[in-house]
Amino acid sequence: MARKTMKVMIGGALVGLGMTGGAAIGAGGGIATETDAAAVVRHRTIEIDGLEIFYREAGDADAPTIVLLHGFPTSSHMFRDLIPLLADKYRVIAPDYPGYGMSSAPSVEAWEYTFDSVAGVVGELLERLGTDSYTLYMMDYGAPVGFRIAVEHPERVEGLIIQNGNAYSEGLLEFWDPIRAYWAEPTAEHGDALRSLLTIEATRWQYTHGTRNAESISPDNWLVDQPLLDRPGNQEIQLAMFLDYGTNPGRYPAWQEYLREYQPPTLIAWGKNDHIFPAEGAFPYLRDLPDAELHLLDTGHFVLEEDGARVAGHIREFMRERVVGGN
Repeated sequence: MARKTMKVMIGGALVGLGMTGGAAIGAGGGIATETDAAAVVRHRTIEIDGLEIFYREAGDADAPTIVLLHGFPTSSHMFRDLIPLLADKYRVIAPDYPGYGMSSAPSVEAWEYTFDSVAGVVGELLERLGTDSYTLYMMDYGAPVGFRIAVEHPERVEGLIIQNGNAYSEGLLEFWDPIRAYWAEPTAEHGDALRSLLTIEATRWQYTHGTRNAESISPDNWLVDQPLLDRPGNQEIQLAMFLDYGTNPGRYPAWQEYLREYQPPTLIAWGKNDHIFPAEGAFPYLRDLPDAELHLLDTGHFVLEEDGARVAGHIREFMRERVVGGN
C-alpha cells in the first residue's frame, strides 16, 4: 500500500482521474472503456427476511468492491451517475434500504424501522453476494448504517469514503433541534412537527440548498424521491427513522474508537455548504484519522449532483493509492 499522506482541499481545480487500461472521460462526462460490459449497471432484487431488497450492481465480481450507502430521503438512485464512473475497475453495489427506493416498504407495524435493522439487511445482502471485503461509501443515513457494519466486521472493511455522513457531536447543529425534541419526547405533537421535512418543498431544498447553481440540479431527483415518500404509511416510516436516529450519538464514541484502533484508509468528500450535516462534522474525523484525505467541496448536501465527476476522480485515486494499490 502506498505511503499515507493527509490531504485537505477546499474547492480547487478538477482532479484528473488518473485512469489506465483504456478508460477515458467521454464528452458527456461518462466513462468509455475497452470493456463496455463493465459499466453496465444491473438492477436486481433479492429476498431477505421476507423483504424484496433492490440493489444496483456493476463491474467485475472479482474486482475490489465499493458499497454505496445512500442517505435520506433518497435511494441508490443518488448513485446512478457515479456507478458507471467506477465500474470499469471496481465491483460496485448500491442497495435500497427497506422503506426506500424500490425495496419493500412494509408498515411500521410489520417491520422494525431502526438503523440496527437496516444495517442487518445490508450486511446480509453483502453476505449473499459473496463479498467479504469492501470499501464503504457512507452518505447521510449511510454513515450510521455503515459504521454499524464496520464495527461488527472491522476485518472486512478495506476503506471508508465519507460524504456528509456524521459521527461526531460537532456535526449536529441547529437543524437537528426539532428532531432532538422528538428524541427527548416522542409525542405525536413533536412527530407531526417533523412532517414538513417530508414535503416536496423540503425534498427540493435538500438537493438545491448550498449549490453553486441550483438550475444545474435535475428535478428528476425530487420527482423520483417524493412519490415514494408520499406512499401510504411512508411518513410513519420516516418518523420512525427520525426517532431511531437518536440512538446514533450514543454510539459515536464506539465508532470513533473503531477509527482510532483500525485506522481504515479514509477519503472524506464533503459539501461544505450543507445545512443538515455542516462542515463542522467533517473536521473531527482528522482527530482520529490523521492520515485521512479531506476535500471540502463548494456545494450542498447531495455532493454528487454538482461534483460527481470530481468525487469519482478522488475515489479512483484513493482506491489506487490507499486501498488496492497498483495502477
